[in-house]
This record gives sequence, C-alpha cells and structure tokens, in this order.
Amino acid sequence: MAGQPSLRVVIVGGGTSGWMTAAALARLLPERCCVHLIESEAIGVIGVGEATLPHIRGFIEKLGIREADFMAWTRGTFKLGIEFRDWGKIGDSYVHPFGTFGRGTGEIDFHHYWTRLRLAGVDVPPLENFSYGCMLARENRFDLPAADPAQLASTYGYAYQFDALLFAPYLRSIAEGLGAVRSEGKVVEVLRDGASGNITALRLDDGQVIEGDLFVDCSGFRSLLLGEALAEPFEDWNHWLPADRAVAMPCRTATSVTPYTSAIAMPAGWRWRIPLQHRTGNGYVYASAFTSDAAAAQALTSAVEGAALADPRVLRFRAGRRRRSWVKNCIAIGLASGFLEPLESTSIYLVQQAITALIELFPEAADAPIERDEFNRLIDLEYDRIRDFLILHYHATIRTDTEFWNYVRTMTVPDSLAEKIELFRRAGRVVKYREGVFLDASWIAVYVGQGILPQGYDPRADAADATALLQGMRALEAEITATVARVPEHLRYIDRYCAMAAAA
Repeated sequence: MAGQPSLRVVIVGGGTSGWMTAAALARLLPERCCVHLIESEAIGVIGVGEATLPHIRGFIEKLGIREADFMAWTRGTFKLGIEFRDWGKIGDSYVHPFGTFGRGTGEIDFHHYWTRLRLAGVDVPPLENFSYGCMLARENRFDLPAADPAQLASTYGYAYQFDALLFAPYLRSIAEGLGAVRSEGKVVEVLRDGASGNITALRLDDGQVIEGDLFVDCSGFRSLLLGEALAEPFEDWNHWLPADRAVAMPCRTATSVTPYTSAIAMPAGWRWRIPLQHRTGNGYVYASAFTSDAAAAQALTSAVEGAALADPRVLRFRAGRRRRSWVKNCIAIGLASGFLEPLESTSIYLVQQAITALIELFPEAADAPIERDEFNRLIDLEYDRIRDFLILHYHATIRTDTEFWNYVRTMTVPDSLAEKIELFRRAGRVVKYREGVFLDASWIAVYVGQGILPQGYDPRADAADATALLQGMRALEAEITATVARVPEHLRYIDRYCAMAAAA
C-alpha cells in the first residue's frame, strides 16, 4: 500500500527456495520491500531433478515467465500425475492424476456410481479408465487442457518435471533483474536485539555486516536462523514416515519420456523416475533402519534404465517440521521450515505456499504477531495434511515381504488419518478441506489404487437407472479412449512447444 514503509528483507540461502522467494518478493511487492539474498557458492544445493504439482504454473505466470521459455531453459517435461507401482501389493499399478474421475460435474462424485455397480456385482472397468488424465498418462500423450469446461479435455491439469540445478539460476536472473541484491559469503554470526530477541543483522565470513528488518531462512536442513539461532524445536515424524535417506543418480534415457513421475516401491522404501528432456532422474528413498547406504546404492544402480551420468550420492533427512515457521522477525521457507519426503512432489509446493502466505500477510513492521500467527496456522495445516496423505501410501498395503513393509502396514497412524480411512471405507466419503493441497480425486486415487474399496456409497447414486448408468460408463470410457488417441505423443509435443534447444 502507498505510504507504508519499505522493509529490508534479508534471505539466507539461495537454491530453489531462496531464489523463488527473492523473485516473488521483488516482482509482487516492489514498493513494500527491498530484497537482499546471501548465499555461498561453497555450499552445495540439493538438486536431483524436480517433479512438481500444478500450482507451480500459477507461480511461473505471476512472475511473468512464458511457460515454453521456462521449460526449455530447465529442460522440462510435462507431468500429468504420478504412477505408483507395487505399493498395495507387488504387481499393482495405478496413476494419481491431476484431474477428476468422470466428467467432474454433478453433485455426486463419479466413484460413488462406480462403487454402486461394483457392489452390485457388475464387472466394471478400473476406476482410472474413467479419468482422462490417467489415460493420457498411460498412453504417453500430452496436450494443453481445453478451456471449455464442457469438454472432456478440460478435466485434467498438469505440472512440470525439470532440472532443479537449472531452476535456481533461472530465477536468480529474474530476481536480480527486478532489483534483488545478492551477496556471496557464509553467515558466521547472527546478531540479535538484546531486548526483543529479534534478528538485527548477519555477519559474513569476510566481515561484512548486513542489516535487515525481516529475515527469511532458506538455509536448508541446517535451518541456520530458525533452528540454530532461534532454537525453534523440530517435530520429528520419523515413526510415521521412516524413510530418512535417499540415494540419487541421473542416467541416460533408454525408454520413454513419460508425462508422469514414477514411484516404484522397493524393499525398504521406493524409487523415483523423473524423465527430463536431456536425462532421467532416479533416486531410492529408503529407511536406514531397514537397509544400508551401500545396499540402497546397489539397488538403485541395478534398477536404472540407462548408462549412469554421475555416481550415486546419498542425502540424509528427517521427516517433520519446526513447531513454528515464523518466530520473531524470522520466517523459514523450504527445508529450513520442515521436510516431507518427495513421494507426492510437495517440496516446491510448500515453498510456494509459504511465499504466498508471506506476500498476503506481509507486515508493516518487523513485529507482526497477528500476521505471524496466521502464517504459522496456514503452514502447519499444509504440513499436517500432506503428512497424512503420505502416510496413507505406506499404511495402505498388504505387503508382507520385507521388514519395512511389515512395519508401515502395522504401525499406528495419526487419528486424523485413521478417521479419513474409515470414512472412505464405510461409504466412499472423502474429508473435504477449505485449505490444503490434495482434493478428493487425489485421495480417491490412492485409496482405490491401494485396495481400500468403499463398502458403501452416497445414497443419491441409487437415483440413476442401473442399466442407463452402465451404458453411460461404457460410453464415457469409449469417448476417453477415442479422444486420447487423437492427442500428440508427449515427446512430439515437447519438440514442437518447448524443446531445450530453444533455451539458447
């Protein structure tokens, strides 16, 4: 707002979270703040190939970035959802789509009609056959969704898969072009006000002192400001999400460049496959209590499809979050705030949501208790609800073949998740939220895909004539099949729309 003071925002750490924050603040609040980012080239970034959620498209658009340019620069591909293999039991495969089942219209979700016929003994096709987004993914095809909501091709969304090591430099060029300032160096001292406890300045290893009003901690797992200087406690969720390490390794693409990320269950966790334009990203997320680093690296090396482009590297982490993400005049964003493993590609989403909340609640002064408390409420909700969704994937299994799968199958889950599972199992109900990332179709895809089938359904589904209902489903399945067949192959669409050569 005009007349309000411009606050000095100091960001500690570059990488994805730091430069996303810098670019967004510089672009969207140029009159409210000046942005100064500190990073050290001596400190590496975690970049293993990045899969995202559809929300990233809005972020790119707000920064004024042309989608095709962004994808070409970051060697990006399109993502229609996530394929899960061997999760419910070995041999299973399902797709969690960014879209609806059925046409997405009407007061009753499509899966209630599907359940009605299934419980009546009708041999109905798999639920994903009625998702346009799932079928596009299965056929390795892509096109932009239709704008007309009456069209079947409007019932899905998409995200991106891109090279994380190229993303931050791309955002840096944008942020600096918008006036953000960067300083090279390591923070060696955090200076604080003796009375309030607020951070007043940071001293770098070259002796430079950088003062600020608001400090944004994007220092990664170290959580230099929030965790170390302000000693904000960390809530450890390892007992629910026991995977605490990942070994990552890129390789040459030897099969198809799929418009989806794959999550393949492994003996002590799961393996990702993220196809980019120039390579395929691979990683094995595992629980160190159930396998060794060496065994995980060997399992990944044996499983990848093409020649390795680098040696396997091990990453260590803990699932959980800081009790609060905004303390005094410090806001933690990204890994400094918390970490949830990449099973549902939520890392960049959580960064984006924190940035959005900061912009919407941007304070007039360093001390802003009302804005701070609302920010913490929103971020806690995001972490807690994503946590439950991730736990569901592990817990909803009948696998007994390894100690790891026995553990997650039999572990006690949070009450909030147990209630959700029971509601769906009894009557196909999905808990609805006003806030949170994963909507009905996401939960339905995982429930059904991993064998939690409803024993009942919405009674309003009985109003439809059974014969007409079955005929309508068959017609919808045929229409999806025919429409998908006319869509370009994924790689052909990329070559035409955003091939990486155009980044030059």
